Amino acid sequence: MKKLLLVAFVSLLTVGSYAQINTPAPSPFSKMEQVVGLTDVSLEYSRPAMRGRTIFGNLVPYGKIWRTGANQRTKITFSTPVTVGGKELKAGTYAIFTKPEAASWDVYFYTEYQGGGAPREWDDAKVAAMVNVPVQKMPMMVESFTITIDDLTNNGANLGILWADVYVAVPFGVPTEKMVSAQIEKVMAGPGAGDYYAAAVYLADSDKDIKKAKEYMDKAMAMTEKPAFWQLRQQSLILAKSGDKKGAIKAAQASLAGAKEAGNADYIKMNTDSLKEWGAM
Repeated sequence: MKKLLLVAFVSLLTVGSYAQINTPAPSPFSKMEQVVGLTDVSLEYSRPAMRGRTIFGNLVPYGKIWRTGANQRTKITFSTPVTVGGKELKAGTYAIFTKPEAASWDVYFYTEYQGGGAPREWDDAKVAAMVNVPVQKMPMMVESFTITIDDLTNNGANLGILWADVYVAVPFGVPTEKMVSAQIEKVMAGPGAGDYYAAAVYLADSDKDIKKAKEYMDKAMAMTEKPAFWQLRQQSLILAKSGDKKGAIKAAQASLAGAKEAGNADYIKMNTDSLKEWGAM
């Protein structure tokens, strides 16, 4: 009996020892990040190896949806909208599925990016974009499955997929021109209401320049169609600091009304306390 217990104990120790051994993954995980124009692009995928196998038309059959890698689904994330195959993709994360053929591939950007392998039931409604791209034969063999972002310009790049002697390039466009133009227009138009408001609050809170703070707050309010109760609260404090008690009371009363409508107890109390302090209640 003691001998049997000893054998069982040694077996448990052996199993525990093996469970702690780390070995290399057959298809190592890879993550890359690249800025294209003003768009952040990131890729997450696993990289199977050839290991003497025939890849396309065998390990990866022609005419069938492939996960485009191994393990979890290959994912690509765009920080801005992009265009693929003439179709706009919203900013976000997509799974990349492909349907390889000898001469060309169909490449799919699929909204359901979580999980492993291809979907059990393919849903065309989840295909955000699809593009058909030609196969380019390479003069050398690529042992490990690889995805790259090649041929960068300010307005786009190629998503490159390489394995064995096959390379396919998936072009995508980024809205750099539109984004830069919007920034230029904003800067040339001068500060906005938010800019004036932030500057006014900073100057008042820091006791830097109350006169300038009032000037900036006046501009902010003039540019704001319907000031929020918290904005009116800051305006009332700046007016009070500048010596305009009448204006401060009027702004505080408007802030109080807005706070009551919103059900914000904190601002109701702050405005009530100020109005009492200024002799309006």
